[in-house]
Amino acid sequence: MVNVFLYVHVIWSTRNREQLLVRPVRFVFFEQLKKHAEEKGIRLLEVNGGADHIHLLLQLHPAQNLSQVMRMLRLDAEEWLNGTQLLKGNFEWSDEIIAYSVSPASLKPVKDFIEKQEEYHQTRTFETEIEVFMKGNR
Repeated sequence: MVNVFLYVHVIWSTRNREQLLVRPVRFVFFEQLKKHAEEKGIRLLEVNGGADHIHLLLQLHPAQNLSQVMRMLRLDAEEWLNGTQLLKGNFEWSDEIIAYSVSPASLKPVKDFIEKQEEYHQTRTFETEIEVFMKGNR
């Protein structure tokens, strides 16, 4: 038997880092995103974020392509957000996506980090967070 574990931490932001995903919107939106992912066979282990970005922890099946999974999730999210009355105006994501692999041994710390996004962003901006990720620290 072959066991394949492909875990990816993905981050992306709203267009122009607009603060559109306020707490009540995030609560409903993240549940909807989990539901859509499950319906499409995408294993979304954790999702959270701030008013201008989201973090996802995914477990990919070996036949799944990260680029296609991201395109599907982002498009579904945009369509859902634009189809609800939760936001005023048109919602769009930034074109930028950050994704990096996560070892099975690092799953718990990454899940914990994603779960604590509100707490984390009380002292750090999204820009600072990205700088830290690019340097390989957290």
